[in-house]
Amino acid sequence: MTSWSLFLLVLGLFVVSYIPRVIPMLYFSKRKVPTWFSDWMKYVPVALFAALSFKDVFITHEHLDLMWNVKIIAMALVLGIAYKTKSMALSVIVGLLAIFLLSMI
Repeated sequence: MTSWSLFLLVLGLFVVSYIPRVIPMLYFSKRKVPTWFSDWMKYVPVALFAALSFKDVFITHEHLDLMWNVKIIAMALVLGIAYKTKSMALSVIVGLLAIFLLSMI
């Protein structure tokens, strides 16, 4: 692959990933978003994060894993810390430490 074709590939990937981000911004910058839509969109990041993280916690090797799963203990600990402190950084640090220490057992 030549450097020119690599440049064109990177440029094409940039355009393909940039367009879906800029079109909604241009569309909604000149229009008022309905309140029901704005209220509904507040739940999207939480729902996506929950879907991604719960799959990683409860599914191992394509099977539901509820017994002796250290990720469930770490998740419960992180949920408690996040609820109590509302700190993303502390929650991430506690989660990493919990997974590390519990996997040693």
